[in-house]
Amino acid sequence: MSLSLPKAAEPLLSRFSIAFTRPTFQRAMVLFIGFVLTAGRRTVTRTLCTARILASGHFSDYHRVFSRARWSLWPLGKVLAAMVLELVPPELPVICSVDDTPTQHRGKHVYGKGRHRDPCRSTRTFKAWLWGHRWVVLAIQVKFPFATRPWALPVLVGLYRTRQVNEKEKRRHKTPIALARQLISALLHWFPDRRFILLGDGGYASHELARFCYGHRRRLTLVSLLHPRAHLCDPPPQPGKGQMGRRRIRGPKLPHPQEAVAKAKRQRASVPWYGGKRRRIEFVSRTAHWYKATEGLVPIRWVFTHDRDGTHEDRYFYSTDPTMSPSAIIALYTGRWSIEVTFQEVRQHLGFATPRNYKEASVLRTAPCLLGLFTMVSLLFHRSTRDARKPPRPALYPWYAKAEVTFSDALAAVRRQFWRQTILSEALPHRDLNKLPPELRETLLDQLCITT
Repeated sequence: MSLSLPKAAEPLLSRFSIAFTRPTFQRAMVLFIGFVLTAGRRTVTRTLCTARILASGHFSDYHRVFSRARWSLWPLGKVLAAMVLELVPPELPVICSVDDTPTQHRGKHVYGKGRHRDPCRSTRTFKAWLWGHRWVVLAIQVKFPFATRPWALPVLVGLYRTRQVNEKEKRRHKTPIALARQLISALLHWFPDRRFILLGDGGYASHELARFCYGHRRRLTLVSLLHPRAHLCDPPPQPGKGQMGRRRIRGPKLPHPQEAVAKAKRQRASVPWYGGKRRRIEFVSRTAHWYKATEGLVPIRWVFTHDRDGTHEDRYFYSTDPTMSPSAIIALYTGRWSIEVTFQEVRQHLGFATPRNYKEASVLRTAPCLLGLFTMVSLLFHRSTRDARKPPRPALYPWYAKAEVTFSDALAAVRRQFWRQTILSEALPHRDLNKLPPELRETLLDQLCITT
């Protein structure tokens, strides 16, 4: 590599070279460094302004990396997922979260644009809409030594296209659930020796996804929300000796979860909850078969939870693994909230909703690359930090003590590496910066690494 990358970054970034030609890979690395160092909107023009000293050739060559260059996101996703899975012990299941997030992108000629519900401004009684894109994201949860809660690291991303867009392109329409099934299928195919647990919110609490996970039950389990009036039943009885006719599809109908809870005796427990805390709850748990006409049965274990402190509403969860304990189901689902934190971080610190491109290729590539940037920054910080259990105190605000490391700290640390070991080392006229007093030099780097 011609660029002088930090020692912790070069082994990781060099793995992505398999997806590019040599010239395109060099330009992609310049854009990657620019995306890390740029504050505010992540456009190619702003990125080139930040990393101009590294950019050789015409500026249009860097725009073509997203709009015209021939490369695919799938090999990059496979390499990124492999790097993340190195942090998960092989004997443990890989916990994956799937969710979708919209980004506003106005414009008459923007590819894939549609009207989507805005979850941040919507309530139970009011729906707010935005025009833009809806991204289905699959993230792997990793427990870093410098954080008390797991971090959700995006590895695969798919764009949900509206039915009108698919009809115009003569493409089979895929719902967000179908896209989630496609993304998790890729992980199952790429890593045949790993076992996965998929976490989805109410938008992915479908019988279709549950049936898919049950079909791969040896390696895949789904944990999600369950409707209080889900259609449950017993398994079909075995046919008697000499019995004629078609075998029964399902057994006797069972009470809805809501009806079963009203008559059941509740148990009490203290379980892991949102934010890494513990919560005192009352719960009811049963095993049953979830039935949907023309789609068959799915064995599940469902759990009803009632917060004894009264601060959270009652919820119904389920797992496609009937042997899973109720406390494990609750702990897994409440841990799903890490992906919501990831969405907030990529919007606030990585400009996830700020790209202004409109061509098909550039739209399909830019947003997934920004989500992958969150994963790469996290991996680079983990690799380069020796004593990560001790939260770093930013030199700019030394009087503020933080309980633990956040993504803004990780991004600031990675930025400092690239400024010092790449940008300033490549700038021959600026090597006199090392002759400045240490305190002044560190102050200048602090200002360059501000993340807010």
